[in-house]
Amino acid sequence: MISRRSLLVGAGCTAIAALLPERMAAAPLAKVKALGVLRVAVYRDNAPWSSTQDGKVVGIDADIARAIAAKLGVRVDLAEITADEGVEDDLRNAVWKGGLLGFMLADMMLHIPFDRTFASRNDQVAIVAPYYRESFQFACASGALDCEAPPTQWRGRKLAAELDSIPDFYLLGAFGGILSKDVVHYLSGAEAVSAAIDGRADAVLASRAQIEAGVHRAGHPLGRRSTPLPAFTSPGWDIAIAVKENSRTLGDAVEDIMAKMASSGELKTIFADHGVGYAPALALTG
Repeated sequence: MISRRSLLVGAGCTAIAALLPERMAAAPLAKVKALGVLRVAVYRDNAPWSSTQDGKVVGIDADIARAIAAKLGVRVDLAEITADEGVEDDLRNAVWKGGLLGFMLADMMLHIPFDRTFASRNDQVAIVAPYYRESFQFACASGALDCEAPPTQWRGRKLAAELDSIPDFYLLGAFGGILSKDVVHYLSGAEAVSAAIDGRADAVLASRAQIEAGVHRAGHPLGRRSTPLPAFTSPGWDIAIAVKENSRTLGDAVEDIMAKMASSGELKTIFADHGVGYAPALALTG
C-alpha cells in the first residue's frame, strides 16, 4: 500500500507481545527447514499484491511467497498485516519485535521499499532480493477526457485516488489546488481503479500494477497517459523482501531463489497471471 493508515493498538499490547515465547521469534534458514514452515507477512487489502478472496490470501506477493516456500521444501504460512503509520512500524510489528496483540512474528515480509537510506534507518532487518520496479500512472476512462492534456484541463472531472496517498496529495495540491474539489477518494488504489473502469470516475492516478491488474480483472480498457505528469516528483521505487537482521542465512537463500525465478521467467509468469507486466527492479538493471 502507498498510504499508511493508523492502527489503534492499546498500550497493553506491547507489554503482552514482549512476553511472547522465544519459539515465536523469526527463524533463520536452518530453523525454517527444521520446523517445515515459512511464515511470510504480506499487507492486508493490497490488491493485486495481497488480499483475501473466499478465505484465501491471493495476489502477486502471495504467489511469490508460495513459490519461495516450495523451493525451500517447506509449507507457507501467509500472515496478513494491516499497514501502520509507516513501513518502519510495519517491519517492527511483523519482522523484528512485535507489537500487534496475538501476531506471531514472520520470518520475512514482502513489498518493502529497497532504498539505501531507508535500509540504513532500519538496521534491525536486512532488505534483500529487490523484485519489481513500481511507479504511478494516470489512466482515463474511454472518451471521458484527454489523458495527454495539461492537468488543469481536467477541472470539473471526477479524478479517483487512494485516500492519503501520493496520488491523492498530488491531485489535491498541484497547480494551486485547482483540482482539489474534483478528487474522489477511495480506501485503496485498486478501488480507485475500479471506479474509473465502471464509470464512477473519469480518470485515476494509481500505481501501474493496480491499473494493469484492474484492467485485466475487469476486461475493460483504460487509456493511459504516455508522458510524465508535470511536477509529479515520484520517479518510482523498487520493492524487495525483509528478513530479521540475524536471519541472513534465510535472506541469502531467498536472494538466490528470487534470482533464479527472475532468470527462468517464473517471476514474469506470476505477474502475468495477475495481468501485470513484470518490471525488474532498477537495482538489478543499473
